[in-house]
Amino acid sequence: MSLHVTLLALLLTFTAGLLSAATPAKPNILFVLSDDHSYPFLSCYGDPNVRTPTLDKLAAEGMKFHRLFTVAPQCVPSRAGYLTGRSAVAARMTRFSSPLPRDEITFPEILRAQAGYFTGVCGRSYHLDGSNPANAQTTALLLNEHGLRTFAQRVDYLRTGSDTAAIEQMREFLAQKPADKPFCLWLNFSDPHHPWTPSAEDRPDPAKLTLPAHWPDLPGMRAQLADYCGEVNRVDRSMKAVLDLLAERGFAANTLVIFAGDNGAALPHGKGSLYDPGSNVPLVIRWPGIVKPGGDSHTLLSGEDIAPTILAAAGLAPGPKMSGRSFAALLRGDSSYSPRKYVFVERGPHGTAPVTLQMRSSANDFSRSARSDRYKFIYNCTPWVPYSPVDSAGGAGWTQMAAANEQGKLAAGLRTTYFTTPRPVYELYDLAADPSELNNLSGQTAVHAIELELRTALAEKMIVDFDYLPLPDLLDRDTTGTKTGKGGKKKL
Repeated sequence: MSLHVTLLALLLTFTAGLLSAATPAKPNILFVLSDDHSYPFLSCYGDPNVRTPTLDKLAAEGMKFHRLFTVAPQCVPSRAGYLTGRSAVAARMTRFSSPLPRDEITFPEILRAQAGYFTGVCGRSYHLDGSNPANAQTTALLLNEHGLRTFAQRVDYLRTGSDTAAIEQMREFLAQKPADKPFCLWLNFSDPHHPWTPSAEDRPDPAKLTLPAHWPDLPGMRAQLADYCGEVNRVDRSMKAVLDLLAERGFAANTLVIFAGDNGAALPHGKGSLYDPGSNVPLVIRWPGIVKPGGDSHTLLSGEDIAPTILAAAGLAPGPKMSGRSFAALLRGDSSYSPRKYVFVERGPHGTAPVTLQMRSSANDFSRSARSDRYKFIYNCTPWVPYSPVDSAGGAGWTQMAAANEQGKLAAGLRTTYFTTPRPVYELYDLAADPSELNNLSGQTAVHAIELELRTALAEKMIVDFDYLPLPDLLDRDTTGTKTGKGGKKKL
């Protein structure tokens, strides 16, 4: 009898070993967001203005992506898109001060419920429990009275703090992790969010910076860009501390690390705008043993795609309401991956600014966009609101730009883009010929079919997501406002 028991025990041990070999352990997941971080501000992308050796090394050990677009050019709705795998419109998060509705389920919740993950959030404000400015005690009371702050229920560990505190919070989180559970941590950095306070060590020489075409070469613009780049350099040093801690605790080999920006830089053409620098952010992913080192992708990705990809990495299906598309197959090098044709971005109110007669787009703006590989269509529903950059309108860059415009010294494309009021309802850009989006082609005969295609794609997204804005005009018109079709032209 004893021999039979021994043989049975050996057989069970052998079988368990085979199952273990066939079914690799679920990866730990570390999702790191920098704040207001536009593409291409990493030196691994070839940007000469920054020094990011840690993130460059992370990219060399994994894969870097050139065309991740957040669902909005603002912190709150963008993060809602990342966490829910849905657009901010669908998740009812276009009002910046909103808390995430309780019936919107996040990927950490699914990981905890379906795969036994120990989950946490730490660092800078995660922005999804409702804004609470110092002068809005009534709002805070109302949020609490109605039970709308829910993240303490959604994760096992919840902390907020400075970038320095984030590292210690991560250490505490890892210390609390049960030995038998994988972990998922969402870590948030404040850098390079405005206001910028880089050290002299991190701040590059303004005179040596390279400026894109959408910024005039003015001393104030160079100074603010130097400040911004200094904070990008600093977040790279913060990432070194994060990755060192991961290695110190023995988790580096089985952790999927995702580094991304939450939206673009708080500079003209960036944060708050639907131009590419507002929502095109860095994305670097390292997944040891799965992602081939040195990967480099230009495929279109949406912030909606992060959640289903993380769930797929853990062997789970997307949440039932997720509209994002997993790109786990792309990470694995699977040729069956089918890329997106379009990405969509929305813009709504920013912060807690009320509506005023003198308001500018930095406070309140309603617009939507659809982008393909080559073209961008923008639909402005509040064109009478003058443009102003989010957060940095009082800085030297914008004030000098405004002065140059008043003096007639600003280039025509910049003057039209920033200082035309009302702004056009429709904008169309050929991003191959005009990457800075300064030459609006909307209404031109040569791109008529392309514009109609993107308008239709945007309308479909708005319909599916129950968008509250009116749809863009979908009548098949030429540049004269004439309807076209098989029956010839008919004047409307």
